[in-house]
Amino acid sequence: MKINSTTQQVVFIVALLLCFMPFIDPPLALLLGLVLAQTVGHPFIHLNQKATSWLLKISIVGLGFGINLNHAIAAGKEGFLFTIFSITITLLFGWLIGKWFKIEWKTSFLISSGTAICGGSAIAAVSSIVKADAKQMSVALGTIFILNSVALLIFPSIGHWLDMTQHQFGLWCAIAIHDTSSVVGAASKYGQEALQIATTVKLERALWIIPLCLITAVVVKGDNKKINIPYFIGWFILAMSISTYFQELKTIYSYIEIAAKKGLTVTLFLIGVGLSLDTLKSVGVKPLLQGVLLWLLISLISISTIMLT
Repeated sequence: MKINSTTQQVVFIVALLLCFMPFIDPPLALLLGLVLAQTVGHPFIHLNQKATSWLLKISIVGLGFGINLNHAIAAGKEGFLFTIFSITITLLFGWLIGKWFKIEWKTSFLISSGTAICGGSAIAAVSSIVKADAKQMSVALGTIFILNSVALLIFPSIGHWLDMTQHQFGLWCAIAIHDTSSVVGAASKYGQEALQIATTVKLERALWIIPLCLITAVVVKGDNKKINIPYFIGWFILAMSISTYFQELKTIYSYIEIAAKKGLTVTLFLIGVGLSLDTLKSVGVKPLLQGVLLWLLISLISISTIMLT
């Protein structure tokens, strides 16, 4: 049955407003979006990418007001070696799997880059350098977003099943989940300490977009002027600094943090409602299998290392 545009818009707005309710957490918001995408559809799909991008950045900066800068620096130092190791391993195995499955190299590289660093942001950054077309980007983004959705829904349960501490879970999320939105969503479900560690380590990881783009530009002789540097991380660091050194305003910071968490919930709803059936169908078996294998590889290596140290 075809749904008219007015009904579609009303259902979408009602669902969006539900995301502001206290009983809707990030995983539930994502699930709500996915259900809506397959049933009613997204009446404002042309605005979705820009809206989710800006809302995520603003929410991340807001979350910075709830994180102590000194704790963040300590977490960043701990995650540094994990980051270098996991990025290298992911890119290497991504290349090998792509060769094995005979996946077109640009698509394979985009999936590997998204898995290695920070999902859609990394894909968008390197796609212009390798001159990827719309189909290659769509397949890579679809693969990453599907796995992000799965990770957000199952990671907290796995963490509790393995009796992981919040510290361990936050570190695992930052390494094993692709997009920042899903990392923060899963960690916020697990606890405040997990959220702080996951956010800090993931944003530190996101900075590796810059060397990846530079190396890619040299290898493929692309245009290194097209690098999309995540400048909002600077605002996140500023927010942490303000909340750490001007603690007399901590009541205000707590309200900002609450608003930021709701912003993240809405972001994940918008990501979910943007994953239409056409997007899911466009991925294909081999690229999805590459994404799954890389995801399992980095998830298992990172969780084993974290649990044993």
